[in-house]
Amino acid sequence: MTVIWIVVPGLAETPEEFARVVELLPDEDVRVIDPWRTPITSDVDALRAAADVPPDAEIGLVGHSIGGLAVLRWALTRPLEVTRLVLVDTSLTSETGWRVFYPGTRGDRAVRAVARFLGRIGLPSVIGTGMRRLSVRVGSMANHDLLSKATARSRYGADTSWLLFWDELAGSWELAAEVQKLVAGPVGALAPTTVLVATGGSSRFTATRWLAGQRRLADKLGGTVEVLPDSAHLVHLDRPDAIATAVLRSPRPR
Repeated sequence: MTVIWIVVPGLAETPEEFARVVELLPDEDVRVIDPWRTPITSDVDALRAAADVPPDAEIGLVGHSIGGLAVLRWALTRPLEVTRLVLVDTSLTSETGWRVFYPGTRGDRAVRAVARFLGRIGLPSVIGTGMRRLSVRVGSMANHDLLSKATARSRYGADTSWLLFWDELAGSWELAAEVQKLVAGPVGALAPTTVLVATGGSSRFTATRWLAGQRRLADKLGGTVEVLPDSAHLVHLDRPDAIATAVLRSPRPR
């Protein structure tokens, strides 16, 4: 059976920026979730529907950053339908943020109100694309943004973009807490797991602690770790070939 690979991007990331990964896997069925349509932290059924996955499909998951937490929850809660797992510089389960800002709290409502106000006065349209360029400069060694100016403007300059990003961030803290509980006890049979860890560029400043956390997670999952010293956090921009190789080398479940 052909594996359907579902890619879940990270915070404030677009499906377009994973284009190179898809290009490097011409013989694979790769489907990238669009966070502007389906929030990264949505439940498994919503993510599955967004990828239009048939009920009996063999599924491989690729998750970057907070998308790693999303696919990890999927694999842990539905181990029989996920046969392969690639975590790309995934957020750690310890990144639970501040509970006073969890979705639905007073703090969350306050931040959402500010984000809506800034959207109404048009601030995202003024500095949104500039913030996107800055995030690529800081998060990537290659500093090569795959988004066209028009796409960057339509996504990061939209009035609702900052509200979307906040919802992703706050939701990721709650998601991290959920996954933390799932891995706290013994982890049962899980899909073969590859953990890619970026330690280059801006990531080098926290590389020792970051790598240690990733190794602990991989040990818990029974996964293998591959260190990428020539990549910063945006691995899909710096080393799309490493992601493609992890997909192609991903072993079938025993």
